[in-house]
Amino acid sequence: MNGKHFLKLVFVGAAMLASSVALGKYPDRPITMIVPFPPGGVTDTVARPVAEALGRDLGQSVVVENKAGAGGAIGASAAAKAKPDGYTIMLMLSSISILPEADIILGRQPAYDTKDFKAIARITADPTVLVVRADAPWKTAKDFVEAARQSPGKINYGSSGMYGSMHVPMAMLEKAADVKMTHVPYTGAGPAVAALLGGQVDAISTGPSSILQHIKAGKVRALAHWGDKHLVTLPDVPSLQSQGYDVKFVQWSGIFVPATVPQEVVETLRASAHRIATDEKVKAQVLAAGSPIEYMDAPEFQTYWDADDAVLRQAVRDIGKVD
Repeated sequence: MNGKHFLKLVFVGAAMLASSVALGKYPDRPITMIVPFPPGGVTDTVARPVAEALGRDLGQSVVVENKAGAGGAIGASAAAKAKPDGYTIMLMLSSISILPEADIILGRQPAYDTKDFKAIARITADPTVLVVRADAPWKTAKDFVEAARQSPGKINYGSSGMYGSMHVPMAMLEKAADVKMTHVPYTGAGPAVAALLGGQVDAISTGPSSILQHIKAGKVRALAHWGDKHLVTLPDVPSLQSQGYDVKFVQWSGIFVPATVPQEVVETLRASAHRIATDEKVKAQVLAAGSPIEYMDAPEFQTYWDADDAVLRQAVRDIGKVD
């Protein structure tokens, strides 16, 4: 073997070793988890214990960054455009599918496309809950709907933003019940919940995790939920379907990364997500925050997401252009 050939083999071997070491070190610094909503909402209450558990499992801090606005589009767009190295991940709701379709309906260039992301894992999957203040006159969903029927537009409801995951289920209920209410959009679930508590709006549809503490404190009343089976956290609350309204909406949360993140990093995050989602301590922490873990690994989650994406995009088209 001549000297040049030997040196070439040394350099190639060194490069391969360096690459292997670099991949093996991921993560070697803190990870940012973008949450496209303000503190206090469904995504945030799930993100906090999940980020903390991921950090413990990966051996690096996972820092939650709330990047709110435009119903979640600002944070999702930032996550889509982040450097695809695995150091920016996102915890997002099912509204990831709603927002691009809403932009199309409004004649705007979508802030991002769902193809900009790669699914890592589904973490939770809760039907939203129809909630009113404890001093409201409505005791059931039928009472609420009948009041809306008698006074079109008088009852108002808050949401996390136009076409967001709190707006769409209420619009679906309006269509199913053939009633008209007034939509009041906020910048996230937290502000919408605050508006309900403060009397600025009459009702909201939100995930259990963002409202459970107020239900338990007797400040608000849950009238119904958008699921097709009983809720673990609210077993006495009936479904809208059981009361004659043919609607279903699941506000799931999932972990995503930019689509071009290296597969080795994706596999590391998938394995970590699986470990924390099946850890009894973590499951208890997330449940205490208001939502049981409903874990799906990437392949199954992607199939689920594809099917839900089609349903949600049609729901947005049914709402149509809102000025």
